[in-house]
Amino acid sequence: MFVTSKRCTMSNIQRLTKAEEEVMHYFWTYGPSTVSSIIEQMEEPKPPHSTVSSITRILETKGFLDHNTYGRTHEYFPIVEKSQYSKFSIRKLVSEYFEGSVNDLVSFLVKEEDLSLSDLEEIKKQLKK
Repeated sequence: MFVTSKRCTMSNIQRLTKAEEEVMHYFWTYGPSTVSSIIEQMEEPKPPHSTVSSITRILETKGFLDHNTYGRTHEYFPIVEKSQYSKFSIRKLVSEYFEGSVNDLVSFLVKEEDLSLSDLEEIKKQLKK
């Protein structure tokens, strides 16, 4: 697998639309895939091939995917890891909704989700990593 200069870094990563994120999850789950094989994994009603193909090309333009060509077939593969995007998304959430305070986020989760003591301990362990 080769990596192009299109690769996203934490400084240039972009927020994905809901549709882009959904398609990206298939690539993160199934790895290198064609558009047709991604559509096969989707639940009914399946979106049109042209829609998934367009979203896939947008993801490539944004630096989330790259592709190999085999004849007329394009096999796309993720070049941004799910963990990278998760980290970006959480940071964005904390910044935009909790004024940059992780404490405020955790406080909100405790109040809204009724987290248990064991849940809080698990969050604490994860934050220390």
